[in-house]
Amino acid sequence: MMQGLAREEIEAIVKEMVEKQVSAAILEYVRRNEDRARELSLVERVIRVEEELKALREIEAARFDAAEKRFEAMEKRFEAMEKRFEAMEKRFEAMDKRFEAMEKRFEAMDKRFEAIDTRFEALQREMEVRFTALDKRLLQVQWLIGLGLGLITLLIGLLRFAGGVSF
Repeated sequence: MMQGLAREEIEAIVKEMVEKQVSAAILEYVRRNEDRARELSLVERVIRVEEELKALREIEAARFDAAEKRFEAMEKRFEAMEKRFEAMEKRFEAMDKRFEAMEKRFEAMDKRFEAIDTRFEALQREMEVRFTALDKRLLQVQWLIGLGLGLITLLIGLLRFAGGVSF
């Protein structure tokens, strides 16, 4: 019986030791696997973050390309506008030259009008002198006619009175 008991005790001791060793090994295995699972989880997260960053970079690159194309289009528009402004500037310069020519013509016309005004004023003075002279002559003629009619009336009166002539 001793052997039987010893065997049962040995089996119990072995069983207990195996259980302790196995459970410690299982615990160690689980702990290591949990650490590996955490590491794998972190690695997966890092991979997802890197993929998202890559996608964001691609999106941003596409946005920058689109913005660059817009800027190029705007630059072309500005160049076209600049050409239009240059053409307009040339037109304005031509208009300025025309206005300068017209201004010279107007100045020449002003000089002509001033000369005409001077001649007109001279003619007016000359006509005023002539009208004054004519007015004096007409006044003289008026006096002469008045004197002549007065003399005729006086003569008629004298003849009537002196000689009895009737008219």
